[in-house]
Amino acid sequence: MLAAADRILNNFQEGFLWPMLVVEFLVAVAGNGLALYRFSTQQQRPWHPAVVFSAQLAVSDLLYALTLPPLAAYLYPPKHWRYGEVTCRLERFLFVCNLLGSVIFITCISINRYLGIVHPFFSRSHLQPKHAWAISAAGWALAALLAAPTLSFSHLTTPHQEGNCTVDRPGACIKCLGTAGDNRLKAYRVYSLVLVTLGCVLPLLLTLVAYSALGRSVLRSHGLTAAEKMQVAALVASGVVLYASSYVPYYVTQVLNLSARQRWIARCPAFADVAQAEAALDLRSYVGHQVTRSLVPLATCIHPLLYMAVAPSPGCCHLHCLGCREGRALENTASSGQALPLTVIAT
Repeated sequence: MLAAADRILNNFQEGFLWPMLVVEFLVAVAGNGLALYRFSTQQQRPWHPAVVFSAQLAVSDLLYALTLPPLAAYLYPPKHWRYGEVTCRLERFLFVCNLLGSVIFITCISINRYLGIVHPFFSRSHLQPKHAWAISAAGWALAALLAAPTLSFSHLTTPHQEGNCTVDRPGACIKCLGTAGDNRLKAYRVYSLVLVTLGCVLPLLLTLVAYSALGRSVLRSHGLTAAEKMQVAALVASGVVLYASSYVPYYVTQVLNLSARQRWIARCPAFADVAQAEAALDLRSYVGHQVTRSLVPLATCIHPLLYMAVAPSPGCCHLHCLGCREGRALENTASSGQALPLTVIAT
């Protein structure tokens, strides 16, 4: 019965997911590589904190994209892992670690924008490039710590049939499972809930609070034209929509899929035959999770477009100096809702 369930569920991965991963890998590598090249060649040193966080996000997205080719090769029919158990565990760890890293640095960029607009002088005085680098190091450490349990949960399955792995003989294929086996599924579900809380819900709340305060400051500014306000609103909205449309569905459908899997396993001994077992499969939760798995790499393809909008351009520093000469006018920005320099908002 388990073999019948695997056959039905694997068809979705082998027919839909692997070609999406290949395309997203190519676009993500090109886009994030170009973003890093732009940061290294066009930004003045030391980097502004906004550039530091954006560069870390680009690195995280690039490393995440590098985990996609072996995953696509694994899902290409017949679904078979050819690289050994150590590589299986490492690939799953890097996948989760860089996924968490992307979320963490998106949150850092959001908070940095909030401080730069609502508390500009605090940001200028207390958030220096060295602080941004220290925060980035802490972000990487947190992502690695949260992803570490995947090294224990991930494992290879033992083939049920002897002989060569082919499309007609999926039972002879080796599977690399990023989730736990049936005997550890309860513990893995608890771990998934921790990831949802710390890797999705909390960062999302921080991002929404930061962007809400940013939006209020922009709307109260009397020195920005309606077109400039719309530009900033579009920039902010794009970040929120990208986050909500990729990372949130991925984590939500992961938990739903695990719950459906637990229910199916609990009922498995009572199934009378294979047909009844197949009918009991919750394909909606599984297919939904596979679709959202393709949306997460898609976000890494779109991030570079936002880098070009949020990173200070070479001429931005000159405009900041002009703004610094106005001292008191900028200081009143945070408290009285006066004109906000658009370059500060972009940063």
